[in-house]
Amino acid sequence: MDGARTQFDRQLKSMRDDILQLADMVDTAIELSMDALKEQDVDLAQQVVDGDERINQLRYDVEETALTLLATQQPIARDLRSIVAAIHIVTELERMGDYASGVAELAVRLSEWPLLKPLIDLPRMAAINREMIQNSLEAYVERDVNLAVETAKRDAEIDGLYDQIYRELLTYMMQDPSTITRATYLLWVTHNMERIADRVTNICERVVFMTTGEMQEFNY
Repeated sequence: MDGARTQFDRQLKSMRDDILQLADMVDTAIELSMDALKEQDVDLAQQVVDGDERINQLRYDVEETALTLLATQQPIARDLRSIVAAIHIVTELERMGDYASGVAELAVRLSEWPLLKPLIDLPRMAAINREMIQNSLEAYVERDVNLAVETAKRDAEIDGLYDQIYRELLTYMMQDPSTITRATYLLWVTHNMERIADRVTNICERVVFMTTGEMQEFNY
């Protein structure tokens, strides 16, 4: 029995390591997509788009491992919650990768024009998102409910920046109709950044469930 438990723990750790690797890949995609936008770097943007397939594949690999553990080990209680949480977490991370890829695609479109304005708040959104991802995964590894809750609260910062950027871009469009296309693309970028934070919040909810067995919905 001890040997079987040791093997099971080893498999859980391997799965957790893959989740952390996936989170690192998503973090990099967010960073590079925003760099591509700021620098109007089409090659860098394409690098993010091309890398999305690797993010997708790792997500599927983790899901396959998790499903195999469910089928072969028949875990209960805490172990079962850990495996179910892993499936949800990689799904959220993969979607974040999609949002980063979407930002990169918009960076390519926007490269055809001069920047509408210096980008300050959008990179700030990206930086907060990256911090939230890091903290949510730390909460996952450490089973730290308090960190998960505090991380989820930062979604309010993202929402505030979203509202601020939205109002600013709307003003540009009303004052000068020639800016509508560029402003619309930047609004889409802002939406993607806002959605990433929502996905991190979902991860935080799963961390709390995995640790306590209680499902909470965060609406900060």
